[in-house]
Amino acid sequence: MTKPGLFASSAFLLLASLSAASAASPISSPSAAADAESLWSSQNREALRDALAARARHGLDHLQFPVPDGSPTSLDKAALGYAHALADGVVDPTSLHAIYTVPRPTDRQLAAELHRALQENRLAAWLNGLAPQDAAYHALSDAYMAANDRRGVGRSEMLESAEPLRIGDESKAVIPIAAQLHAEGYLDQPYSGSTYNPALADAVTRLQRDYGIAADGIVGPDTLAVLNLGPGDHARALAVALERRRWLSRNPPLTRIDVNTAAATLRYYRDGALVDERKVIVGESGKETPALSSPIYRLVANPTWTIPKSIQHGELAGVSRRYLRAHNMFRRGGWIVQRSGRGNALGLVKFDMHNQHAIYLHDTSSRHLFERSQRHLSHGCVRVADALGFAEMLAEQEGVASEWQRARDTGRQRFVALPREIPVRMLYHNVFVASEGQVAYRTDPYGWNAPIAAALGFSGKGASVAKPEAIDVGP
Repeated sequence: MTKPGLFASSAFLLLASLSAASAASPISSPSAAADAESLWSSQNREALRDALAARARHGLDHLQFPVPDGSPTSLDKAALGYAHALADGVVDPTSLHAIYTVPRPTDRQLAAELHRALQENRLAAWLNGLAPQDAAYHALSDAYMAANDRRGVGRSEMLESAEPLRIGDESKAVIPIAAQLHAEGYLDQPYSGSTYNPALADAVTRLQRDYGIAADGIVGPDTLAVLNLGPGDHARALAVALERRRWLSRNPPLTRIDVNTAAATLRYYRDGALVDERKVIVGESGKETPALSSPIYRLVANPTWTIPKSIQHGELAGVSRRYLRAHNMFRRGGWIVQRSGRGNALGLVKFDMHNQHAIYLHDTSSRHLFERSQRHLSHGCVRVADALGFAEMLAEQEGVASEWQRARDTGRQRFVALPREIPVRMLYHNVFVASEGQVAYRTDPYGWNAPIAAALGFSGKGASVAKPEAIDVGP
């Protein structure tokens, strides 16, 4: 869903952002409304210099902001450009995706706010308050600074192996691979042997799980690509993660569901507290789950599935009557419909959502797929692990548990409206803070990071290994 040709240069984007920030304010130049020289006191000038010098804290050190020549106009321009990057991000996400409806930060009159901050000699405090203030943003910022400190630590040689490494294999590649696993904290003790042993395989499995690739303990091309990531690669990914955080509303709903489509996980917050976290299966590459915000408004017990035309004319094109009978399907009015039941692709519960893209959460009849590390396997909808348990939790908390149980017991498709809608955000965060508090990395399965990294002034590309797989025909 990424639109091509959008990134002529990061400087162009920065100037576009600056123009947007200035145009949004009734005061195009704060200095025009007051004594310019007095507004830009020595204290405010120093505050702006210090803020721009410390922009690495936000992963913005690869960008060149307008350099003030000392005139009030140039100082205004530099301050507004930096303020807009902190408050809204450098990139407009709606320019990247055909679908992007995740709530953005509240519109601010940045030029007017700058004017007041200059008048009150509190420019530093104002700029510091524009970026997200949550603990996750600060943790990502700290991790970026640490990665930046290690950027000069180069790898003496790239790790490589002619053949995949399995337990018992002998190879000279084992020693540098073990050293890298130890350096990254996956292997407790250094290892200098040339035999690929169970301890190394366990360490590799942990790394594979962290990066969302097949957790089989075998060192193949995908695992080597991750092992060859250096501090510079991590810094690039962290800078993108900080940018994505700046795109988000600073006041998300206290009760909400956040689906991380990069990590294929779901987090459920109730009254501001994280109360549940579970695996999900999301869209495969080429059929990506879009970045949208859409509320759950009802639970559907024992759903039927009216198969989308894209699947009907794709995977199911030309299927026989025997196939339809075997999968409990029938034709109706030009559509293929799958009856309710455990074999239904939607499983035993669907979470209906308000959106025009036919994207929703649901159960699945292929529950074994949740054991996979790489779970980008669907046609775009989100399959939820133990969806029945999740539905029961929501029904209980929303006061409709008895209605939900009666609907389930019918064995037929029945609808249970929720007393209040539960917001759902589809986020793409391949670097995030895990529930245990540590910064976790995943690959870039949709390849959505590259244009953002380019806009932030980074070159090269990160690890992207998710490949589409024809697992089933489910949504």
